[in-house]
Amino acid sequence: MPERVAVLSDIHGVLPALEAVLAEPDVRAADAVVLTGDLLAGPQPAETLALLRGLGDRAVWVRGNADRELVELARTDGTADGREPLPVDAWAAGQLNAADVEFLAGLPANARLEVSGLGPVLFCHATPRDDTEVVLADSRPGRWAEVLAGVDADVRTVVCGHTHMPFVRLVHGVLVVNPGSVGMPYGRPGAHWALLGPDPGSGSRGGSGGGESVALRRTPYDYDAACARIAAESGFAGAAEWAEEYVHARNSAEDALEAFGPLDGRDG
Repeated sequence: MPERVAVLSDIHGVLPALEAVLAEPDVRAADAVVLTGDLLAGPQPAETLALLRGLGDRAVWVRGNADRELVELARTDGTADGREPLPVDAWAAGQLNAADVEFLAGLPANARLEVSGLGPVLFCHATPRDDTEVVLADSRPGRWAEVLAGVDADVRTVVCGHTHMPFVRLVHGVLVVNPGSVGMPYGRPGAHWALLGPDPGSGSRGGSGGGESVALRRTPYDYDAACARIAAESGFAGAAEWAEEYVHARNSAEDALEAFGPLDGRDG
């Protein structure tokens, strides 16, 4: 059973942000690093995948909707389902070789892991039942009841991503954790992630007295340098503009809530 687990979500191919998080002492020391999807759809997909695969057996992979869509785009030469993909997604899909595509295609939709102090934890991308559903910190209890209905009764912690906004909420007896986004944060810049495991203030590592702990973390890094590097190293034609918007977190949390709010069924 791992003592400490780092959770990284929604990296979106932003290599400098990922490098900054992986350099964090608590991530380097974590027994497992759970990757909750939307890993590569961005300006540096192949480089990001290579770095993540370097985590070896410490990595626990979960597929996000963007990962699934990259596979579809790669297998259909950019015409998946007849939908018009985002330019960065179409470009990113073209950067993956056949082995990369098969690797992404084989990732699970969910992962379950016993974490010291928390017991069974279910990791997913958007919700346990769907990789595109939207739930937010202020979603109504009825909505949460719907998306958590199929979760095993012994699971008291669910970790999800997808909306790029970190929060921790207790609902229907389940602790729901969203670590936010490593590469495309909404609200404020920085690479957002989470650390799960025993509370270091209530017992020593490996001891029997530690309580559960969920910590939302944010790793600052040099955003201007990251934008310049992405523009220089990425072959995506719109890389400079993309990085300027997302690395600097130009979209506020309020903007995101306004855009995502109707998608959680609150007006239904």
